[in-house]
Amino acid sequence: MTHQPEYHKSRLISSYFSVSLSIALVIFILGVLGILLVNSQKIESHFKEQITFTIYINELTKPIQIKQLQKSLRLKKETKKVTFISKEKAAEIHAESIGEDFIEFLGYNPLLNSIEVRFLSQYVSPAFLEKLKLSLENESYVNEVYYDVPLIEILDKNIKKISQSLLATTITLLLIAILLINSSIRISIYSKRLVIKTMQLVGATKNFIRKPFLIKYLMLGFYGTFVAILSLSLMIYFIDIKYPELDLSKNFFEIIIVFLIIGILSFIITGISSFLATERFLNLKTNEVN
Repeated sequence: MTHQPEYHKSRLISSYFSVSLSIALVIFILGVLGILLVNSQKIESHFKEQITFTIYINELTKPIQIKQLQKSLRLKKETKKVTFISKEKAAEIHAESIGEDFIEFLGYNPLLNSIEVRFLSQYVSPAFLEKLKLSLENESYVNEVYYDVPLIEILDKNIKKISQSLLATTITLLLIAILLINSSIRISIYSKRLVIKTMQLVGATKNFIRKPFLIKYLMLGFYGTFVAILSLSLMIYFIDIKYPELDLSKNFFEIIIVFLIIGILSFIITGISSFLATERFLNLKTNEVN
């Protein structure tokens, strides 16, 4: 008998922990999707600007012609970066990638000088790149122009679909979040249904009984949200270390907005769920409480 209070206390702590953990996990997932949504444009831009448009120059082309081509490419409003790769540098890069010196085996360097161009994301499209490719291939000093056509087509067709799918997934998960948090709180309050009825029987009003439950579960919601936001902040920090070019933390204002939205959602969902769950047991007749 002496162990019974400790047992009930342990169950109570476990119940509160489960509610906080459920809220933290759900809010974390919503936060991840929210951050992806607000950074979708930046992520799209990053991938598009990694696409390399390579112009291979004929062997006998004069250096002045190469410089003029570089200058004309740099002056284009669509251009982000222009890099000249000499045939010697290209040979070094290729040798490193295959792990052996192919020039020593062949006896000569078969590679060509090239110019690599990267464009601003808003201009990267199949139509623009194909038009530029055809224009450059008409030049006598250009041997070949290459870019990853299938990748461009995939990005152009699917990025909008991905953004729309992400939004639909976020809405779906929001509904699931409401159900999960509501279910966790209802199960937790169910374990206190006898306490609620006992308080009613001794004359306590509904508001008096409801108030501590609302405060308790709002606090649990606050703890869960705090853990979720802390986890999201750490996630952003480590992503920025691994992929500095994404620079997610630069969108500080947007991230704060996401944190505020998920915090408000957590507060609303937790408050409404605890109110409805408590109300349900307050309205039960004494003989219906099992």
